[in-house]
Amino acid sequence: MQKVIENDNIFLRKMEYSDTDNIVKWRNSDFVREHFIYQALFTRESHENWIKNMVETGKVDQLIICLKADNAPEGIPVGSVYIRDIDRNHNKAEYGIFIGEESARGRGVGSQTAQLMIQYCFAQLKLHRLFLRVFADNEQAIRSYEKAGFVKEAYLKDDVKIQDKYRDIVLMGIINPED
Repeated sequence: MQKVIENDNIFLRKMEYSDTDNIVKWRNSDFVREHFIYQALFTRESHENWIKNMVETGKVDQLIICLKADNAPEGIPVGSVYIRDIDRNHNKAEYGIFIGEESARGRGVGSQTAQLMIQYCFAQLKLHRLFLRVFADNEQAIRSYEKAGFVKEAYLKDDVKIQDKYRDIVLMGIINPED
């Protein structure tokens, strides 16, 4: 287990193949899936292909969100956070997160994770910009991202079609203040 960054309540560690069962379970839950643009069901095979073709090639950096607990020194995995489409020409990437364990939702874990991931991406990975896409009606997520420092940059009307319904997207971003 390789801790990447931490605060008093959580730490982020590199995702491993052994996390596949949790990732598949979390991403296939209705709560998580309904908040993603890509809503197809995950399988063990599709996730392992993701690791091989995206994570191991450096196109994605994916971490596991772990709650700190005295009785679990290895932490309690509750979700995942990642950056994708890492663009080294422009030093930017797209941010994504999901809290898979229901018991961890509504406790500030998402905002704390975003703050840690921003620090990691700017200080360690030397990125200039992070951006994300979120459904315009997902007000809780938008508030969480704003609390972490993301700002609304654009409103994309009818940007994606999900289950035969067009959905609006809010584009949010954050710039490395050190650049």
